[in-house]
Amino acid sequence: MRLKHRIVAIVMTLVLGQAAGYSAVWAGTTQVPASESEITLSYAPLVKKTAPAVVNIYTRTVVKERSRNPLFSDPFFKRFFGENFGLQFGQPRTKVQNSLGSGVIVDADGIIITNNHVIEGADQIRVVLPDRREFDATVIGTDDRTDLAVLKIDANGTPLPFIEFQDSDSLEVGDLVLAIGNPFGVGQTVTSGIVSALARTQVGVADVGSFIQTDAAINPGNSGGALVSMDGRLVGINTAIFSNSGGSLGIGFAVPSNMVRFVMEGLEHGGHVMRPWLGAWGQTVTSDMAEPLGFDRPRGVLINGLWPGAAAEKADLRLGDVILRVNGRDVNDPKELEFRIASLPIGGQAVLDVSRSGTSQILNIDLVTPPEDPPRQFTEISGNTPLSGASVLNFNPAVAEEFRIERFVPGVLIVQVVRGTPAGRLGFRPGDRLMTINGDDIPTVARMMEVMESGLTEWNIKIDRAGRPLSLVIGQ
Repeated sequence: MRLKHRIVAIVMTLVLGQAAGYSAVWAGTTQVPASESEITLSYAPLVKKTAPAVVNIYTRTVVKERSRNPLFSDPFFKRFFGENFGLQFGQPRTKVQNSLGSGVIVDADGIIITNNHVIEGADQIRVVLPDRREFDATVIGTDDRTDLAVLKIDANGTPLPFIEFQDSDSLEVGDLVLAIGNPFGVGQTVTSGIVSALARTQVGVADVGSFIQTDAAINPGNSGGALVSMDGRLVGINTAIFSNSGGSLGIGFAVPSNMVRFVMEGLEHGGHVMRPWLGAWGQTVTSDMAEPLGFDRPRGVLINGLWPGAAAEKADLRLGDVILRVNGRDVNDPKELEFRIASLPIGGQAVLDVSRSGTSQILNIDLVTPPEDPPRQFTEISGNTPLSGASVLNFNPAVAEEFRIERFVPGVLIVQVVRGTPAGRLGFRPGDRLMTINGDDIPTVARMMEVMESGLTEWNIKIDRAGRPLSLVIGQ
């Protein structure tokens, strides 16, 4: 029995040694615990340090919906009047929706980080601390591109427990982590695991993201909770899970703390996040492309598009270049490249390691915001034209960033279409780019208005819709 206890103690020491500050030294021989404290290792001190700063977030949202008479659901009436028959006759009624999530206090003055989807659309946000104190929270700002939100609570000058940030780039696969949150509303819960993977970009949760993957159990209600390192600092905000049932399957994702800190600072100081804009886009280098490019394996992002005059072009980035690293960090797909640039501060520089025709290049890129060039000139179209009811503007890099369009060319972009108008009935959609009207190129809103005001009686409009050319011909 003593031998069994000794074996268990050895395993616990090797696995949990980092949590207690004990480091096993591999010297080819097995080491036995040197003290009673090494036998009774526990995460408890770490939890006591961090858990008080992880809060529950309760939201209340008032929505209005129309009540429907069961008669209106009769298939007989739907057959003749359509699926929406009866909606216009129902009386609006108020319904209250409640939801819950988690959040992390990151400043003693009451700054809280959570997920945007936890508080989105909420009319009331209530924060409950582990010691049962409750506060109403105000929203400082949200960033749906990273699914993050920053809240503030007022504790009347009393300092609140908080968790400091850790550099998430220092994480390695295999590091031990704790996930703290409020799953299923059962109360604060702590789970342990490891960092299963880094730089997960194909999660589909947020537009800008390179997620930490962990097998620490994350369940509904954990959203916005803390992913904590073994030294008690915040390495990520738990955001999503991969699951077929709604429960944890050991595949959870967290927004890295470096991105969290960047978004928080932007929302605190400017009310919105200003991200650097590279002005270049490309594709993942595949195994078929690697050998012709001179690589022994797939790596990097092959640049196949540059915006004229952008920071990338000014730094001498060229079509056909392969970006391998940003500030010494590998990038292996366009999302990872976007994340690395987007998490850097405006006004500085990024160092790109580039492969060009088999030779290595080092390029210094200025980190600037996307320019409003040309000015967007927002215009609502009216009158007797097929585009009446549409709103358009000049396409520029700032617009591309705002509307999350990765590949773009200059021109006129449709951004709104009013239902029931000529533009709506003819099938124009937000995101369509006007190419030509009756053979005339449409590079700007001003040129579009000139063509439309020239007394046209027949219309041949060509648009670009997500890379597909479409034409609309209207005659007398």
